Amino acid sequence: QVQLVESGGGLVQPGGSLRLSCVASGRIFSSYIMGWYRQAPGKQRELVASITSGGSTNYADSVKGRFTISRDNAKNTGYLQMNNLKPERTAVYYCNVALTIATILKGSDFGSWGQGTQVTVSS
Repeated sequence: QVQLVESGGGLVQPGGSLRLSCVASGRIFSSYIMGWYRQAPGKQRELVASITSGGSTNYADSVKGRFTISRDNAKNTGYLQMNNLKPERTAVYYCNVALTIATILKGSDFGSWGQGTQVTVSS
């Protein structure tokens, strides 16, 4: 099983940027598809972006052009660069990995989640 630790969140003003990191340990990270998710207060967790082991990416419509997902397999680390942040992007951000894109898209079949990292966009 892969253990995941997210970091990089914080308080940022509207229009600002943050770069989140997700460090994975355990099984071979490079074999997995990685997804970034967020859960805003009172809302369900939703998929924000995903990246395959080969580097193909996909984004939710709400973040296209503002968020960039990437990975460094040598470091067992994934990233989410978030630019032009808006207050409605305030949420706890999580990463997770899976061997199939179906699991990433469904987002509810993971054995566990990391602690997430809080992103607060406020002036």
